[in-house]
Amino acid sequence: MSNMKENTKGSSDLLDIDDDDPLSATSVSKKSLVIFFLIDTSGSMKGKKMGELNTVMEELIPEIRRVGEADTEVKIAVLTFGTQVRWMYSEPIPIEDFEWARLRADGVTSMGEAFKELNSRMSRNGFLNSPSLSFAPVIFLMTDGYPSDDYKEALAELKNNSWYKFGLKAALGIGSEANDDMLAEFTGSKDTVVHAYSGGQLAQMIKIIAVTSAQIGSKSMTLSDDTNHELSEEEVRSAKQKLLGQQIQDSMTNLGDADTMSFDTGW
Repeated sequence: MSNMKENTKGSSDLLDIDDDDPLSATSVSKKSLVIFFLIDTSGSMKGKKMGELNTVMEELIPEIRRVGEADTEVKIAVLTFGTQVRWMYSEPIPIEDFEWARLRADGVTSMGEAFKELNSRMSRNGFLNSPSLSFAPVIFLMTDGYPSDDYKEALAELKNNSWYKFGLKAALGIGSEANDDMLAEFTGSKDTVVHAYSGGQLAQMIKIIAVTSAQIGSKSMTLSDDTNHELSEEEVRSAKQKLLGQQIQDSMTNLGDADTMSFDTGW
């Protein structure tokens, strides 16, 4: 398996690679990063929660456009889960062309089905079919409650997906019913799970997590450390995920609550 350093060899010099290996290098000048947003659109999100989320996502897109380097193509894919699981668009959209379609909330929380759908599309034969060198994806889960279906079996299958395994994962719990322990099962670390109880917190946290994840995800990391020990691909993945957790937690400690009214007040 090739490492994460940019490969400058010609195509005839490349070894055979696994099409679903997120760390495989190819001889290209443009790199691709897909940011997946998994968003709860169940009935409990109706009202202020969904209104705030739609507004902040509309504001977020221009900020993500400034993320990455000139040789990085950032794409957005949005998967929503209520009673039904739906993609906002039929394929990842380049950030320059992406337009947010406002979401509506209804039904139950089919998170397990969302994990199955993500697993099926997160492959070279699905949503990660860019001919360019691909960074491991960023996967950002947002929910206000506990899954209404069997998410554990679906998550176990998802964890076998190489793109998920090497991707940067973060989660945001919205309101008092969201379960942070369950979200940590998804991300693999409590450091990459945060909680919003109000509209002000939601706006701040979505922007911090999305922009920070995109910045880290679009940066190449060396496969050697200060002791000249060559790091494994798993160590590189772990280092990126740890850095994401550190930066998210550092940002959270500096936040004030711009909105004191809880999402769960006055319904």
